[in-house]
Amino acid sequence: MSGAGSSAGARGRWGWRRGRVLAGVTVLVAGLLAFPSAVPDTAGRPGSLLETFLPWLGLVVPVLLGLAVLRRSLTALVALLLPVGAWLGGFGGLLLSEGGPAYDLVVVQHNVSDENTDPAGTARALTEPDPGLVAVEELTAGALPAYAAAFGARYPHHGVVGTVGLWSKYPLTGVRAVDIRPEGIGPDWNRGLRADVRLPGGETVAVYVAHLPSVRIRPTGFASGWRDESARLLGAAIAEERRGRVILLGDLNGTVDDRGLDPVREQMSPPGRGFAFSWPASFPVARIDQVLAREATVTEVWSLPATGSDHLPVAARIRL
Repeated sequence: MSGAGSSAGARGRWGWRRGRVLAGVTVLVAGLLAFPSAVPDTAGRPGSLLETFLPWLGLVVPVLLGLAVLRRSLTALVALLLPVGAWLGGFGGLLLSEGGPAYDLVVVQHNVSDENTDPAGTARALTEPDPGLVAVEELTAGALPAYAAAFGARYPHHGVVGTVGLWSKYPLTGVRAVDIRPEGIGPDWNRGLRADVRLPGGETVAVYVAHLPSVRIRPTGFASGWRDESARLLGAAIAEERRGRVILLGDLNGTVDDRGLDPVREQMSPPGRGFAFSWPASFPVARIDQVLAREATVTEVWSLPATGSDHLPVAARIRL
């Protein structure tokens, strides 16, 4: 009886030797959070796939905590500090509240969907935050008059190239197409726009609107070849931009952590705070609609209520 009781007591005590495999898994999760680029983008692009949903890897931590408690493993419990620290280091800043930081401009970005049955209602929803600029993608010729009428005199300046458009309270000049068409896609594919916007203070900034090709998750992996090629073309165009201050609005079909967008990310700065998941609208798990800036600071991004699109609109505050 004494031996049985002693054995049961040992099983109930916390220990350092138990749960070593669990601790190893915990360290692996921390490594993926801290160094996702260590996962190679070989066939199937597993690295880009991981980076697309990287913040959600933090959901593994509560599971590991529960397992550590069940195993009574002090080793696994201490190891949990690593993924917690890695997640906070990578994404904790997006949760911080700065008490309303100063900003000079509000913008809205939205893939309005070419199947949207309420363009007028969508346009009205996009003006709710009172933005100075509104960028839209998947703009069809049939829906264009409805958007133009809904934006109305409040946004008297606009430019449209192919299926992307920019509406502005402020004067636009130099509206032109930006060639981001990957090889193998037909010449009628036009999804890039550039314009000069003269802001109220007198400064003129370059604004780009872009819609990169879609990616697909298939049995063979993460298909992003066209998206990556288009990102390289967009990055090259911004690198050659003569104006120092640039704002990029667009559906980039990728998160800012996805290495496929590195050619763009190397030219621009991401938002300072806010997750603003935008896709899919029914259950958003990633922000693939982006507001990025060069020689300016995107202080905050947030999602707007759903429209008739499969994306949520994204609004942002920019400090010049």
